[in-house]
Amino acid sequence: MDIGPIAVWYYQTSSGRCPFRDWLESLDQPIQQIIDARLTRVRRGLLGHAENLGGGLWELKFDVGPGYRIYYGKAGNSIVILLHAGHKKGQAGDIDTAREYWADYLRRTKQ
Repeated sequence: MDIGPIAVWYYQTSSGRCPFRDWLESLDQPIQQIIDARLTRVRRGLLGHAENLGGGLWELKFDVGPGYRIYYGKAGNSIVILLHAGHKKGQAGDIDTAREYWADYLRRTKQ
């Protein structure tokens, strides 16, 4: 579904760490390129395979490698905040971490 341009922001902890970028930089270059290409499509409003996990948390799914996942929250209709990422095997723990980051983001931005 095409919903128009979307701003993509990276969540930062209160100490300034960016968990999503840390994760992305830990991956092999070819996988980074696949994920970057997907984020380019997201910025164009083409979210692709995404699932609502409830409470404002969403999951982008990738049918590559071990089944990569990116967890994000939406601020309004045009901003996506990348919170955390992982793969299918660690999905339950990754979702819990993403929920914590989303709650922290909302608390610190008073949304």
